[in-house]
Amino acid sequence: MNCPHCTVTIHEYWSSNIVRLEGQHTNWRTSVMVCPSCSKLIVRTGEGFWSASDFIEPLDWVLVFPQGSSRGPVPPDVPADIAADYNEAALVLHQSAKASAALSRRCLQTILREAGYPHYNLSEQIEAVLTETDTRKALPTAVHTILDAIRHFGNFAAHKITDKTTLQVIDVEPHEAEYCLDILDALFDHYYTRPATALRQRQLLDLKLAAARKPPAK
Repeated sequence: MNCPHCTVTIHEYWSSNIVRLEGQHTNWRTSVMVCPSCSKLIVRTGEGFWSASDFIEPLDWVLVFPQGSSRGPVPPDVPADIAADYNEAALVLHQSAKASAALSRRCLQTILREAGYPHYNLSEQIEAVLTETDTRKALPTAVHTILDAIRHFGNFAAHKITDKTTLQVIDVEPHEAEYCLDILDALFDHYYTRPATALRQRQLLDLKLAAARKPPAK
């Protein structure tokens, strides 16, 4: 997981406690840990249940402190509508993995559609980009690898997207929802940040060539 304070990737070492009401045990638990990177406290809570013989720890924990996103800022070259979906997905990650994944799914589909893969089914979009034969459009190996992994997230990529199912809630595990954001980070860099940086460098070169009274670079 990423620390919600400093956003550094950390290993989870939680200490859980029973929530009591008027001296009686409840099904609620609180868990606390200190980030090994920034030394700040992280607190979460969740409701578990009793099985026939034992207590089952909460499956869905809710982040209590700190509130807010644990992701870094979206690069400025990312389109505003895509950045908005990403920011909301990051904001609700610790409250609802399903809601976060739904927003990430829409964000991913928009990115791939704008990259030239117009399929309405995300799995078909992913298949198309992973099997791209045009070397100018093919993904770098690292990005290719992490995008391929999303096809194993339950039914995340299997549902078609329509006006009515754009934000369809799909079952995912919390770590899968967080990984979806990692995938988007990699795609932001590939489709937006690197091309924009290259364009600015090209424009700067052309300005220098013009100042030296030479023709622009071909």
